[in-house]
Parts: sequence; structure tokens; C-alpha cells
Amino acid sequence: MASKACCELSPLTADYNGKGRWETIAGINTYIVGSEDADKAIIDIYDIFGVASQTIQGADRLAGHTSALVFVPDLFEGKSLDKGAIPPDTPEKQAILQEFMSGSADIASNIDKVAKIRKDIGDKWPSVEDHIGIFGLCWGGKIAILACGEANEGKGRKFKVSGTAHPGRLETKDAEATNVPHILLASPGEPADIVAECKEVFSRPGKTGVVETYPTMFHGWMGARANLKNEDNLNEYKRGYSQVGDFFGKYL
Repeated sequence: MASKACCELSPLTADYNGKGRWETIAGINTYIVGSEDADKAIIDIYDIFGVASQTIQGADRLAGHTSALVFVPDLFEGKSLDKGAIPPDTPEKQAILQEFMSGSADIASNIDKVAKIRKDIGDKWPSVEDHIGIFGLCWGGKIAILACGEANEGKGRKFKVSGTAHPGRLETKDAEATNVPHILLASPGEPADIVAECKEVFSRPGKTGVVETYPTMFHGWMGARANLKNEDNLNEYKRGYSQVGDFFGKYL
């Protein structure tokens, strides 16, 4: 289930053009940033608002912090959720949201897309094949952790590390199923009991993970809802991407 905050907070805009380029990967228009000589890569999955300047800036920060090639695939193919549908406080908005979540944002079909992108990246950049991670914001976090479940094995498919910020549809069973190190950065907008359960899961023998709540932040502070003109949000946005970068740098 999506958190209440996920359904109530609208996205913001920010001025940022990005340092990377766009290229087609597995048939999907994809933002790419980082050195072509990199020996590791990260697939960065956006939230339901699609390609936002805050997300692109976050990808640039991950690339700079980890020296990895970072890929932001436009899984919605330019058709992200209508910003006016949030909050879904009318029957019409609810219908728009429901149609989007069962169509363009369907979880299973997007995991399939990500698996194809993962294979294509390994084929085109063989130097990163054994060192590819996946990170996601909100909805994208659900994609990231599920992609590292039972099917996460084999050449051209396996992810080595995963992570999420302000995860959407957070479930303890996903943490139990994942087979790679995982970082989860939460806000008070996510269910605290599930966050605590996930933290316990990653403390078990054989598991590796970091679970931390940013107590002064809100659902979306690292994605399309980030208000980077607000000093507190900007500082915690920077801290969040640095923390994710450190984690991926360690395990990727």
C-alpha cells in the first residue's frame, strides 16, 4: 500500500539541466551520466512523476560520488503521472491515478523493462557487467528491491546492491526476499512499523543493510517533491545522496 504522504504531496520544479546525455537503452530513452571508462554502474529509477530535474541532479550526484555510470531510464516514455492528479481528492483524480498505476506504472511490467535495460547495459559496457546496482525513489524503490529478489541471479541479470529513498509500497517481505546489500532511507511519511521491521530484517545474520529515518524530512525529499530552494531540504537531499553513494561505493 502507498503511504498517505505519497498520495497527498505534489511535486515541485527546480532549475537544473543535468551533466549527462540521452541515449536509447533496450528501447527506452535513458539519461546517462558518468565516465565511459567506469567499472561500475547504477540504474536509478524515478518516482511516479517521471523525469524531474531533482532526480536528474540526484543521478549526477551519484555518478560524482561513486565514479559509476548512472542510468535514469524513462520507463513511462514521457507519460508520467499528471501532477494535477495529486492529491487524488476527487473521483476523477482517483480514476486517473488508478489507471496510471495499473498501466504505465504497473510493477511487474516495469521490472521486466528494467531487466532488459540491465542486460543491455552489460552488453554495451562490459566493464561494468559484474558491478551493477539499482536505486529507486518512492515507486522506483519498489521496483529496485523487487528486482533484487528471487530472479536476481546470472550474467546479464544480477544486481549487486540496491537502495531506496522514501520507498513506496514498503513491505517487510521484500526486505526478507532480497539477496543483496540494501539501503533504505525513510521519512516520517512512511509507516514507522514497517520501517522498523525492515531494519530488523537487515540486522539478521546473512543480511546486509542500512535503514535510517530522516526525521525532519517528508516523503519525496530526494525526488520530484524536493524543494531545493529550502535550505533544510537541500542539506538533507545532499546528505541522502552522499549516504547512498557511500553505501553503493562500498558494496558495488
